[in-house]
Amino acid sequence: MVYILLADGFEEIEALCPLDLLRRAGVETKTVSITEKRTVTGSHGITVTADLTAENSLSDIEMLVLPGGMPGSTNLDGSKFCDGLVRNAAKSGAYLAAICAAPLVLGRRGLLAGKEAVCFPGFENELVGAHLSDKRVVRDGKIITAIGMGAALEFGLALVEIFCGKETAEKLGGAVLAK
Repeated sequence: MVYILLADGFEEIEALCPLDLLRRAGVETKTVSITEKRTVTGSHGITVTADLTAENSLSDIEMLVLPGGMPGSTNLDGSKFCDGLVRNAAKSGAYLAAICAAPLVLGRRGLLAGKEAVCFPGFENELVGAHLSDKRVVRDGKIITAIGMGAALEFGLALVEIFCGKETAEKLGGAVLAK
């Protein structure tokens, strides 16, 4: 199961674009509010009703997606539920995918040490132990990081590729861009 974590103040396109692409590809995906509220409002005012909340037990994690944005990433970073989830997902060998400022959540937990990563401009110094990249989306083993809203489509397609293969991701990307 792919879980996309939502915090108040997240950047909608960074969560909803990958969510839409994964679902179009037939990947089982759930959104999770990291608070006890089921409805989360993003930084642009879009409201999303999460499928699950922090009250739920998430034991079948194949991939954990952390959409960024500030203050969304600060909320993700400060959440004990999110902290436990990220650490358990890393221990179990699940994929960890973070876009924009959300790689900070991984970096502050030592999960980027020695890995390539990208992050929202201005936060590079907080990615402790990471080797920064000039690519928009970086996959290093089980960790995928991306920079900003402009990479949301590319990030989502990289996640689709993990579950469905490169051909499916390319077809889906072509179909989305053709609209």
